[in-house]
Amino acid sequence: MSALLEVEGLDMHFPIRGGVLQRTVGQVYAVNDVSFEVRAGETLGIVGESGCGKTTLGRAIVRLYEPTAGTVRFEGRDVGALAGDELKQLRADIQMVFQDPYTSLNPRRTIERTLEEPLLLHGVTSRDERRARVRKLLDTVGLRQSDLPKYPHEFSGGQRQRIGIARALVLEPKLVIADEPVSALDVSIQSQVLNLLMDLQKEHGLTYLFISHDLTVVKYISDRVAVMYLGRIVELADSRAIYASPRHPYTKALLAAVPVPDPSRERREELLEGDVPNPSAPPPGCPFHTRCRYVIDRCRSELPVLRAAGDDSSHRVACHRADEIQQEETPS
Repeated sequence: MSALLEVEGLDMHFPIRGGVLQRTVGQVYAVNDVSFEVRAGETLGIVGESGCGKTTLGRAIVRLYEPTAGTVRFEGRDVGALAGDELKQLRADIQMVFQDPYTSLNPRRTIERTLEEPLLLHGVTSRDERRARVRKLLDTVGLRQSDLPKYPHEFSGGQRQRIGIARALVLEPKLVIADEPVSALDVSIQSQVLNLLMDLQKEHGLTYLFISHDLTVVKYISDRVAVMYLGRIVELADSRAIYASPRHPYTKALLAAVPVPDPSRERREELLEGDVPNPSAPPPGCPFHTRCRYVIDRCRSELPVLRAAGDDSSHRVACHRADEIQQEETPS
C-alpha cells in the first residue's frame, strides 16, 4: 500500500509576543519533530489529551498554518512548495471535517449555498451540474433534498455534522482530515456518524486522518494509531497492537483511564496524575517524564527517539525503557 501523505520532521511553533513593541518573548512548541505516513485507503488515528497538538498538526498539514519546519508531501509533492493552481488543487484533494458542526457552518447561508460554493470556487460553473452533485451527495450522507433551503440552526448536531461531511466530500477529495468529528455529539449519534464515515470510505476509497481524544472512538475506526503527547508522537502502531499491547507508559495510562464494566480489570496504579506541562516551557529529556512512574535519570536529560519496539518494526515507541517495562510486565 503506497503512502498518500508523508510528514517528516514537522514543527509548528507559535511566537509569544509581549511589551509595548510586541516583541517575541517566547515560543509555544505546539508540534515538535513529528514524522509519519498515511497510506492510501487507510485510517490513521491521532489520539492524545487536549493540548497535545493534534488539531495544530492537522491544520499545519493542510497549510491553514505555515509549519515552522519540516516537510509535508502529498502524492510525492512538497505541500509547502505549492502555489497558485497547484495549491488550489491541493485544497480540493485534502479536505477537513471540523469539531464543532455549528461554528464551522455559516449561519447566514443555506445548506445548498454552503455545499455549492466549493464547486463554484473550483470551476464548476454549470448550475445544473452543481445542483446534481449536491443532491446526490445529500442522499449519500442521509439528508433530504428538502433540507437544501434550510439554515444550520434548523438542524440537530448530528445533522449539522453530516452537512460538514458533505461539504468536505463535495470536491471528491482523496484525503479527509477529521478533527474530533463526533466529540460534540451525543453518544447515540456518534456511532451513526462513525458508521457513515466508514461507509463513505468504502464507497469512495477515501483516506482518513482521524483526530480524537477518545480512545474508544479511535479504536473503532482506525487501522493504525499514533499517540501524541506534548506535541510529539510517542507511540505508533497497528490499532490492534496499540490496544492489546501498549508499549509507552503514556499509552498505558490512557488505556487504564478508559471505563470498563469489570472493576477488577482496572489498573489504577497506571492512572495519570498531574497536568500536561506548559508547551511554552517543555521539560528537558522525555516530555512525559514529569508524570511517568517508570522515570529514571536518563529520562530527565535525554530525549527518546521513535524506534522499533522489540522485534516489531511496525510498532514504534519513544521510550528509553519500553523493552524493559514490557519484559517486567510479561508473565513468565
